[in-house]
Amino acid sequence: MVEIPDSLRSVFSATVRQRDEKYVVEVPSREIAHDAVSPGATYRVAVFESPVTTEDGERNPRSSDRSQRTSHSPEPPVEEGEIRDVTIETVGDQGDGIAKVERGYVVIVPDAQPGDEPTIEIEQVQQNVAFASIVDPDPRTL
Repeated sequence: MVEIPDSLRSVFSATVRQRDEKYVVEVPSREIAHDAVSPGATYRVAVFESPVTTEDGERNPRSSDRSQRTSHSPEPPVEEGEIRDVTIETVGDQGDGIAKVERGYVVIVPDAQPGDEPTIEIEQVQQNVAFASIVDPDPRTL
């Protein structure tokens, strides 16, 4: 299980591109807009296995070679639109609640606090994290 630190600010997918003599990871503009990252600042970056295809649908030969040597990452245990009850375990740096479901998979829930047990709707699913909204708050907190 991957331990998610409280200092987690953002999770997104990106392609490494060569630019002159350097390699660049492009940060989506939404990460800047949501104050997850700031231009010119320095951040730690984690690298996870990527899917076999790139954003433009072409095969990524490096990922393909690696996937033949290692086991394929399982599908996320949640689906977009799914409604479920969770327990908020901690709060991240951005103030969002963090719940863990099957296999330690992380679900980020805004406006939730540790110990809350809300009913949520999964809104966005990525390979290693999902984002959800509260559809029914924990009745103990009303």
